[in-house]
Amino acid sequence: MKVTFIQRNGDPLTVEAGEGDRLLDVAQAHDQPLEGTCEGQMACSTCHVVVAAEDFARLPPASEMEEDMLDLAAGATRTSRLSCQIWLDATLDGLTVRIPAEARDMQGR
Repeated sequence: MKVTFIQRNGDPLTVEAGEGDRLLDVAQAHDQPLEGTCEGQMACSTCHVVVAAEDFARLPPASEMEEDMLDLAAGATRTSRLSCQIWLDATLDGLTVRIPAEARDMQGR
């Protein structure tokens, strides 16, 4: 399946991902600047992405805990999600997400 990351500079990067992969792991494997400081425990918002409006409804709803973390994310929008909470399956083939300009990655990606 394919996932497209719209990078901070606006360039698209389309990558292959497998069913069952976590979006955060796919992003990090392709050098996208998503830190994921809490390693998916929803204790931070360093893996925040903005999902393309046309793809947003394909995702399961965010939990209340995820919504609380998104309230802390810099540059959050109506279609923001935490990439650590997005598990890829066939229904998400072709998903497009934007890396926020405010993304910080202490690992230097």
